[in-house]
Amino acid sequence: MIARVRGVLVEKTAPEVVIECGGIGYEIQMPMTSFYQLPEVGVETTVITHFVVREDAQLLYGFASKEERALFRELIKTNGVGPKMALGIMSGMSAEQFVEAVQAENVTSLTKIPGVGKKTAERLVVEMRDRLKAFAMPLFTPNADRLGAANGIENTFVTAPDPVDDAIAALIALGYKSAAATKVVDKVARDGMSSEQIIKDALKAML
Repeated sequence: MIARVRGVLVEKTAPEVVIECGGIGYEIQMPMTSFYQLPEVGVETTVITHFVVREDAQLLYGFASKEERALFRELIKTNGVGPKMALGIMSGMSAEQFVEAVQAENVTSLTKIPGVGKKTAERLVVEMRDRLKAFAMPLFTPNADRLGAANGIENTFVTAPDPVDDAIAALIALGYKSAAATKVVDKVARDGMSSEQIIKDALKAML
């Protein structure tokens, strides 16, 4: 089990990053809520990880805190929810919004997330309602394990050469249809915005 990776952030293309540690570059997929907290390329950072071994691949998923990883692990315990959908859920709304939606049985809000149909949303509510009672305020409170705080740096970002294209690609990777991703990015994108800013605004616009 790989529980965490600490090293230099060498690539950053949402929702995937590469962190070099001991001469090895680890590809890590992250929900956008954690991705937003990464430092700029070239800076050392620590990512809390969940390691998945499949017949055809070995995959690392990264998070800003142990609490976010715990929520991811609860999500993938739900019938019909795999790691990709879990990343989409955690990218489409904050952990606090998700917990509130499940406890309020707000199926409509959950179905706005890509890949989450009505039946899946209903399963999330039924299967996770009681389990999420354990997720209290620490899940939503900044702490020393989070990416920026752990390294004593500000949360700064590098503007991509083509932030609009990068934002569209990131949304598609998170499960949104190409046409929908292009439409919402065209709606929110403004000159000078980084890909992270565009993605953040686009996800808000889709809820």
